[in-house]
Amino acid sequence: MRRHLLSPQGQFPAAGLMRRLAAMFYDSLLCIALMMVVTLFYQQVLLRLLYGSDQLKVLADAGRLDIDPLLSTLLLFSLFGFFAKFWTHNGQTLGMQVWGIRIQNSDGRAIDLWQALLRFLIAIVSLLCLGMGYWWMLIDKQKRTWHDIYSESQAVQLPKNIHKK
Repeated sequence: MRRHLLSPQGQFPAAGLMRRLAAMFYDSLLCIALMMVVTLFYQQVLLRLLYGSDQLKVLADAGRLDIDPLLSTLLLFSLFGFFAKFWTHNGQTLGMQVWGIRIQNSDGRAIDLWQALLRFLIAIVSLLCLGMGYWWMLIDKQKRTWHDIYSESQAVQLPKNIHKK
């Protein structure tokens, strides 16, 4: 897959921690909505077709739908798809667009799918370690998080006066 140049081009500073956290909060609201839609579709369409309404109610009442590895897998894949699409296309999720942050390679090109997967997985590990992967940017000279480092990408802050094409 060929990486395309992102617009605008230039040397931009690393995005700060507070700006990243604000974008994460905004994106988390979108992710919650996405997970609700995926769960609704899975439980009300797929499982209903597979088991039928009556059997599905029996399973739900018995608590058999509370822990569903297939649903968990679908949710994880849908979340990765959300981030991968935005990061590999224009370098910005909707929350990142609001806060003027972009994910890119050091040459200003979009990241590829492998880098998006690394960013996604290491970001999860960063959060599970009480946010240590994010706090790491406070001691890193280049203001990189763990997922910046391992995916060999960077989060930059775009200037406010940039008009997108």
